[in-house]
Amino acid sequence: MQLALIVLMPLLGAVLPVVAIRAGRNACALTTGGINLAALLLLLAQAPAVIAGQTVRYSTEWVPTLGLSFGFFLDGLGLFFAALILGIGLLIIIYARFYLHRDDPMGRFFAFLLLFQGAMLGIVLSDNILLLVVFWELTSLSSFLLIGYWSHLPEGRQGARMALVVTGGGGLLLIAGMLLLGQAAGSYELTEILQRGDAIKASPLYLPILLLVLGAAFTKSAQFPFHFWLPHAMAAPTPVSAYLHSATMVKAGIFLLARLWPVLSGTEAWFAIVATTGLVTMLIGAWIALFKDDLKGILAHSTVSHLGLMTMLLGFGTRFAVIACMFHILNHATFKAALFMSAGIVDHETGTRSLRRLGGLARLMPISAALALIAAASMAGVPLLNGFLSKEMMLEAATDTSVFGSVWIVPAAATLGALLSVAYAARFAFGTYLGRPRAELDHHPHDPPFGMWAPVAVLVILVVAIGVAPQVLAGDIVERTAQAVVGAAALDFHPLAIWHGLTWPLLMSAIALAGGLTLLLVHTPLETLRGALPRPDAKAMFDAVIATVVRASRWAIRRLHTDSLSRYLAVIAATILIVGAAGFLGGRYESGTRAMLPVNLPALVGWLLLVAASIAVMAFHVHRLLVLILSSVAGLIVSLTFMQFSAPDLALTQISVEVVTVILLLLALNLLPKLTPTEPLSHRLRSGLIAGVGGIAAAALAYAVMTRDGSSISAYHLAQSKPGGGGTNVVNVILVDFRGFDTFGEIIVLCIAALVIYALLASALEGAAARRLDAMRQRNDSADAHPLPLVVAARVLLPLAITVGAYIFFRGHNQPGGGFIAGLIVAIAIIMQFMASGYAWSAEQRRIDGHRLIGAGVLIAAATGFGAFAFGRPFLTSSFGYFHLPLIGEIELATAMLFDTGVFLTVVGTVVLSLSQISRVERRAKRGPAPVGPSDITVTRGAASPAQEG
Repeated sequence: MQLALIVLMPLLGAVLPVVAIRAGRNACALTTGGINLAALLLLLAQAPAVIAGQTVRYSTEWVPTLGLSFGFFLDGLGLFFAALILGIGLLIIIYARFYLHRDDPMGRFFAFLLLFQGAMLGIVLSDNILLLVVFWELTSLSSFLLIGYWSHLPEGRQGARMALVVTGGGGLLLIAGMLLLGQAAGSYELTEILQRGDAIKASPLYLPILLLVLGAAFTKSAQFPFHFWLPHAMAAPTPVSAYLHSATMVKAGIFLLARLWPVLSGTEAWFAIVATTGLVTMLIGAWIALFKDDLKGILAHSTVSHLGLMTMLLGFGTRFAVIACMFHILNHATFKAALFMSAGIVDHETGTRSLRRLGGLARLMPISAALALIAAASMAGVPLLNGFLSKEMMLEAATDTSVFGSVWIVPAAATLGALLSVAYAARFAFGTYLGRPRAELDHHPHDPPFGMWAPVAVLVILVVAIGVAPQVLAGDIVERTAQAVVGAAALDFHPLAIWHGLTWPLLMSAIALAGGLTLLLVHTPLETLRGALPRPDAKAMFDAVIATVVRASRWAIRRLHTDSLSRYLAVIAATILIVGAAGFLGGRYESGTRAMLPVNLPALVGWLLLVAASIAVMAFHVHRLLVLILSSVAGLIVSLTFMQFSAPDLALTQISVEVVTVILLLLALNLLPKLTPTEPLSHRLRSGLIAGVGGIAAAALAYAVMTRDGSSISAYHLAQSKPGGGGTNVVNVILVDFRGFDTFGEIIVLCIAALVIYALLASALEGAAARRLDAMRQRNDSADAHPLPLVVAARVLLPLAITVGAYIFFRGHNQPGGGFIAGLIVAIAIIMQFMASGYAWSAEQRRIDGHRLIGAGVLIAAATGFGAFAFGRPFLTSSFGYFHLPLIGEIELATAMLFDTGVFLTVVGTVVLSLSQISRVERRAKRGPAPVGPSDITVTRGAASPAQEG
């Protein structure tokens, strides 16, 4: 359970910073840091077991029919990444507290940060690959919020959209890849999939799985040709850049490659795609970084280059390369987070990040400069710093790799990449902190507050400490992590050391250092040469692709979206008929064996009336009122059919629904023209043909089903209604017990429908809609709209109708009735008052708002369902018992009655809400003043006589 808490604490705790900001910025930061620290302590509590070689697991079922479980496991790789996410996350929270301006909404920032943090933890700890996909997509959404945090900046919005499009597209590839992977492995649990690598590689699905998974990993980790989105994400605040691009989001793709390394690596396809892509990305990212003038631009492209380096190492497919990759992930997270925060300090104190304006800051900002110079030296691979050690291991792995029969191509390219990294790291360091200032700065630079440089100092201390004592501080961590990646119980792990003697990697490192510094000396002519050469612009190509897609979408919309509901329905119905016909013609038809029931005269008359009403609806569909009446005839015939086949509950429901809907529609029609616009003859012929064929097909299908013998669950429901649900009315027991979840969903839909009606009618109260309403409203109002006999009758019938509704409600579990029917009966009583006395009087008498009734109904129904959890039963499991009361005798009480109460309130609330909104629209459309009193007869309220007063 602790593993689930590690993931859920940041996700659920994301709401707390929004609340804590009311107590101040310090309280907000402390709350966020406390959540992060608590998750980190829970993680560290599991670390001893993992370091000892154990795998900690937690799993519970979620959607077992889909193979989706809420499962997590912690091994060396998961512990390594989770510690980076939470450890650096804590430093970022401290840094952000002092970096963000007072005008920046800090509560929202930390909420987004915790949401993203929880999603990343979900990725690295998930045991179920479908659950991993869920968290993968959540990182794309939460990073979109973080990158676009400064939404007032156009570049921030564009960078967020670009990141979402690219990484979201990769997420779609991952969904398909994981589904295929689960099918090939026979399981969706990672702990089982990792044991079936040979079977997966031998599967015909291996290559599609590989391509889909690599597509997701490459887009997330900004590999060529998807590298362009990451530099544009630099428009985010520096704490976001430092977190997302050093230890979290861009490392998600590297994590995915490492996690699936035992399953997918070791093939020619893996080596050719992964190693080549990583090598190309390393060189392109380093080359672009060399010519950037923005500090964060240099760091962003250097991140792309280092991500390519990690990908290349995993692509080599050797265990030593995996060790080098894990070590470099640790080192890169330390020096790159420190450098990003240092760039933020420069921007915060000077007001610029441009190298064309910076220089000589070491004299003005000595502490910040010292920290940044050490981190930059580590990125360049200077000895006695951690970046040097992992870079040398990368070069050693490259020397053991050959392509096209050549043993020098990969080492030469790796050396070139290391050389370029020295050049851009030196340019970052020298151009910012050494030399003389190049321009007048907006602010007088000085070292920032302790809270800003302290997190950088912690990381720089690790940079130096790991560089001096690598085996002591990082040996066990790297070994256990690499062991988890390769899936081996033991690993041929050589201790990390500073000195390995005079080796080829050492010589290559020296060449890289000397060549990088030399390249920096010729940077100006080299930049001139680069400017003269043609070079593709990835952002321009991305914008062109997006513009092309938008144009194609608009063209398709213009062709397909005609605002014609009849056309849409015709296409849908025709498609259903074509698919159904294809299925029918592709199979074998055999006549049914059951004989038809005898046709009696009442049934024949009802059927003829139904057919005649249906034909009349088509013939006179332009007459709204007539069509409504004919439709109600069809509904009443259906209710008689229910009665004939001994379904009184359904008949009562159908009749009640018909009465309520017909009256509500009549009230709505009062606000509309009498006639519907006439359609062209061709459209009517088309619709008639499709409707006719559809009707014949539906009748044929019903005939085919009802003339065949088949098993039904009805026998189970009949047998279990009393002993299992405590009621003899099988229909009601099914609705509130056996299939209570379906009913709960239906009242949710009813609630949504009521809110939609409310919103749609609200648009008719003002603006152009109100003017159209006034123009098309009928002018011939009744001279006696609310006659007194109707008013009196409605008053007398109201308590009687409510009594009948209560009776129907309480008898529903054993006799025809229930909450739904009772709600409709009470709704009819309310509608009667509306019709008798008018909207003004009814609105004044209403004491309970429809929104409250609907909300209470849904909440009561939900509470009934969740109440079962307290007794260890599934959601909406009902219980019942029999009790003896004096004078009354034995009675039955069932929890299903509470659920039925929720249904009752939802139905009544829907009608009340619809009536109240219709009342508002009617009042708006009424030309004269609304009558005062319970009818059209004006009530004079005079002074009371002395006798009355006495």
